[in-house]
Amino acid sequence: MTATERRTTPKVDDATARLLNELQDHYPLVERPYAEVGTRLGMTEDEVVQRLRDARAAGVVRQVCAIFDTKTLGYSSALVAAKVPAEQLEHAAKVVNAHPGVSHNYRRNHEFNMWYTVAMPPGHDLQVVIDRLCELSGAESMRNMPTLRLFKIGVTLDVAGQRAVDARGAPEYSDEKREQAVGKAISDTDVAYIRATQGNLEDVATPFESVVANLGWTVDEVIEYGRAMQERGVLRRYAAILNHREAGFRANGMAVWNVPVERIEEFGQFVAGYRNVSHCYQRPVYADWPYNVFSMIHAPRADGVEAVAEAIATQTGITDHRVLYSSDEFKKIRLPYYVDSYDHWEELCEAAARDNS
Repeated sequence: MTATERRTTPKVDDATARLLNELQDHYPLVERPYAEVGTRLGMTEDEVVQRLRDARAAGVVRQVCAIFDTKTLGYSSALVAAKVPAEQLEHAAKVVNAHPGVSHNYRRNHEFNMWYTVAMPPGHDLQVVIDRLCELSGAESMRNMPTLRLFKIGVTLDVAGQRAVDARGAPEYSDEKREQAVGKAISDTDVAYIRATQGNLEDVATPFESVVANLGWTVDEVIEYGRAMQERGVLRRYAAILNHREAGFRANGMAVWNVPVERIEEFGQFVAGYRNVSHCYQRPVYADWPYNVFSMIHAPRADGVEAVAEAIATQTGITDHRVLYSSDEFKKIRLPYYVDSYDHWEELCEAAARDNS
């Protein structure tokens, strides 16, 4: 992969590209994280902070924050495939986007043309929510596709363009880590910490100072508590979250696979080993949807996505697959936890439906 292939627009130079790779993969949970990162990359702390600020101003960096695992917090979630008449798609997207638990919503090249993720706090029936969103949005049908098995989750884009198409590595987060924390009680202190750290960290030398101000803790307490939550499996990591397209990754391909049941575990583990695959899940099938393993592949162009999918098919012998591309990004945010708007989601979606009627 050449420098031209990795970035279709020159948003960042090579040094900043290396920095962004590091901040996605290895954001240090220490008082002065940018000094430590700078030492690794041969930069001063001031240079690291300035480059991060510039990348954010250029729209390449979306957020720097703590990333928590939805299921371990007791939230139920699902990917939903909706079939919406083309002339009603914009309306449907606005209605669905009004739900606070919808973090991602895309138009994809399939008969099921709107795909979104939705989550709800403990105590809510997610299927009831999905059925209501189907009704309010005017969708002809929806398919609930919850995660049956998590093989991998963790987006790390190679902005520096040094990663081979077939590069492999251990998944950053999978069912094994998730199971460490699922079912364990979330304390009031946990909730306070999550609320204080799920937003943007400031681009300053000591970014955890803002968390200190919100919690009334010391920096050392913030860091130690974060490490403990990470050890428990509740906190996946701190990281820089990038705008894929602004970072040069304009091809967002959801490769879906029809895998024999007896091979799902083996296949999922293999696919999860690809560095260019950010998500890999087993999901349910339906009469009109035979694909049971989903994998998100990111590349600068569609031919890169296709190359990864073809490599997977060749090496595994699983050839019944499709790659669905997103043509419109209706919504993309970090999922907010422990906010009051979940209690009023139906009112918000009803208002959006009326506004677009």
